[in-house]
Amino acid sequence: MSRISKIIYIAVVLFIVIVSYFLTKEKYLFQEKRLNMDNPFGVLEFLHWNHPWNNYRYASKKDLIKAVRLMKEAGVGWVRFDFVWDDIEKRRGRFDFDKYDYIVDLLNKNNLNILGILDYSANWATDKGIWNHPPKDNKLFVNFSNEVIKRYKDKIKYWEVWNEPDSFTYWNVQDGLKGYSALLKDVYISAKKIDPDCKILNGGLSYGLASVNHLYDNGCKGYFDILNIHIFETPFNPNAIKGVTIYPKLAYKVMSRNGDGDKKIWITEIGSPGVKKGLVVKNWWLGENPNDEVQAGWLKLIYSELLKDKHIEKIFWAFFHDTKGHWNNGIDNFGILRGDFSKKPAFKAYKQSFQNWYDSQNRK
Repeated sequence: MSRISKIIYIAVVLFIVIVSYFLTKEKYLFQEKRLNMDNPFGVLEFLHWNHPWNNYRYASKKDLIKAVRLMKEAGVGWVRFDFVWDDIEKRRGRFDFDKYDYIVDLLNKNNLNILGILDYSANWATDKGIWNHPPKDNKLFVNFSNEVIKRYKDKIKYWEVWNEPDSFTYWNVQDGLKGYSALLKDVYISAKKIDPDCKILNGGLSYGLASVNHLYDNGCKGYFDILNIHIFETPFNPNAIKGVTIYPKLAYKVMSRNGDGDKKIWITEIGSPGVKKGLVVKNWWLGENPNDEVQAGWLKLIYSELLKDKHIEKIFWAFFHDTKGHWNNGIDNFGILRGDFSKKPAFKAYKQSFQNWYDSQNRK
């Protein structure tokens, strides 16, 4: 073989090796993305927290990267976090997406799906300048939502409109979801014009079956694609798991009765504290704080039992990471990671629960 022939031969071999590498890599990334779309394991995590009131929780990009790496290790497929109106549009008509661009790109690069919560009022958009008051004009919130959905429509397909609108804590004017329902309808109509493929979730309901009924009573049947509920029980209640599993079944009966039997249910918040033994922490709202081991067992039981329900599509554990000094009670210990990113027993339980699900998919 001549010298030129050898060079051509080596070049062809190298070309084949390089092309094969990239094709294999693309195939792997596609499979990972497809797997994560089907993955029912989600987490609520406050990746947007970089404010004085949360002690600049994620001011460091290193911490964001660390959190995402640990999410992948745990088997997380979906991340729920807020797109806060007052962060993005501090002044009417002036939008700043820098912080959110970075978070969205980081999650996208790691094939982690996003459930974005469009929520809370900008200070300038309410009569009293209070974050949990509904906007004085729904058009203002719809315009904000439009800008967010338009910017991220190629990267985010699932949007939740507000958080816990049936709770006085997050929607300060409680009227049986009447005001909220009007907002949900307006956002839904506008969002579908911008991105017909996007999926809209109602704000996670925190007050049980009554709230699900209110949603339908207010004519919201055609204005959400997935029913979104929150469930909290103390693992110290001997009937806790029964309460957790019965609620989605009853909610589905309401859905079916209203002609929505083809829709899925997402549980976008469920969890409990996990407090390290010996640490004195004020109790959470359901009473005594579970320790790390009890939290881990509760997590494992929740996923194993709820995933048996064919109508439940995703389950988001709240939270991924402890929030030291924010609530000043057991809620700060909801994470499966401690404040210093060390792993609790619940991290291992989450990872094992994901692996069990993953193995079951491969057996099908």
